[in-house]
Amino acid sequence: MAPPTIRSAPKSTRRDTFKRFVNVSKKFLLDPHHLGPVCLLLFLAEAMCNALIIENVRYTEIDWVAYMQEVEGFLNGTLDYQQLKGDTGPLVYPAGFVYIFSALYFVTNRGKNIHLAQYIFLVLYLLQTVLMHRIYRTTAKVPPYALMIATLTSLRIHSIFVLRLFNDPVAVLLFYISLNLFVSNQWRWGSLFYSLAVSVKMNILLYAPCLLVAYLTNLSYRESFLNLAICGLVQLVLALPFLYANPLGYLKGSFDLGRVFDHTWTVNYRFLPREIFENKYFHMGLLLLHVALLVVFMPALRRFLSSFAKLTVVSNAFNSQCEEEKRRIRKRADGTGLKAGQKRSRSKDSQESFYEEKLKLQNRMSKIAQLLILPFFVTNLIGVACARSIHYQFYAWYYHSLLYLVFCTKLSKPSKFLLLGLIEYCYKTYPSTNFSSVLLHVCHGVLIFGLFQSMKA
Repeated sequence: MAPPTIRSAPKSTRRDTFKRFVNVSKKFLLDPHHLGPVCLLLFLAEAMCNALIIENVRYTEIDWVAYMQEVEGFLNGTLDYQQLKGDTGPLVYPAGFVYIFSALYFVTNRGKNIHLAQYIFLVLYLLQTVLMHRIYRTTAKVPPYALMIATLTSLRIHSIFVLRLFNDPVAVLLFYISLNLFVSNQWRWGSLFYSLAVSVKMNILLYAPCLLVAYLTNLSYRESFLNLAICGLVQLVLALPFLYANPLGYLKGSFDLGRVFDHTWTVNYRFLPREIFENKYFHMGLLLLHVALLVVFMPALRRFLSSFAKLTVVSNAFNSQCEEEKRRIRKRADGTGLKAGQKRSRSKDSQESFYEEKLKLQNRMSKIAQLLILPFFVTNLIGVACARSIHYQFYAWYYHSLLYLVFCTKLSKPSKFLLLGLIEYCYKTYPSTNFSSVLLHVCHGVLIFGLFQSMKA
């Protein structure tokens, strides 16, 4: 007897299956509302990539030993900030830094177990990744493929976290916790973590102008004052032992706005002679430029933050309406005289129709979070662009926001990725050159101008 023949699937079926596969692939690569799977894959990739870096790339000592020496003085009972020093000079960070790195001092066997410290910073990197991914998912601004490209092509940020062990990632992580809390309208908790971030490194103060406007546009005067009080109280409580020992020494050491940076390590002003780089009038000019840019952007920043406040009220009312509608649908299904199967069918149809409308509105509401995130990122970018000096580790101050910022401009997609690549090149060039320094300023200028053009529309 002849063997049975196996019929192949009709061509139309195979074609439909392929089309569905293509459509699903497009959705997960191009649609910002479907970032979840890509974020999960990138998280796992980052964990493995950083672990491989730790195990296979040599650690470079820059500041870790000095950090441990500075906190060792504190642990030995010295509370006078003027007396806390390391190999790189006196302690120049606020009190939160002292407490956090004192904990690391104990955990890493007085700072000697650098391998363990690297894995601790790997955990910090992954936490930072989770927080930034949450912002990307909430705002639905960046397409998945762009996040993949940016994540997999950046090398410098990994070395800053796990091969250098700077304190900048700790401060930035605390700030991103606060930013996520602000997006969720948890303002008091956000203020607490914002102040904790400032207590690690004062570069977080670059966000302060935007935060003040956010308070005034989103909160009552009483609540704004309360949040400002939380920020101040955190600084006071953390600094109290040092203020008691030497108040002027603490303020001068931890918040030294007149600090002169070493021209040797500058990334952005290699082309300037040392005498101009260290000149106080040059510093004053940069400060005036910083203030001028904030003034120029302020109407747009205020408009965005005010819109965030208004639309948040609408969103909260909508969420309450959704809960009420859900209860009403369930009650209506239970209260009719239909059979059990018919009840479930009718309830399911009603809920599906309702949730379809809810999903459409929620997709539009994702723009609400953009109205808060963009002003914070722009304010920080302006501060970085006007900094008296940028060191390599300062890349951590704004790296995680750059992808978001370029996708808020009207630049073409190739131009967006070119801009990101050029900034990465500037930070990978060591030592910095006249060309790389000028190029970094050009990139900052193009990005700031592009953001101004898109925000004023």
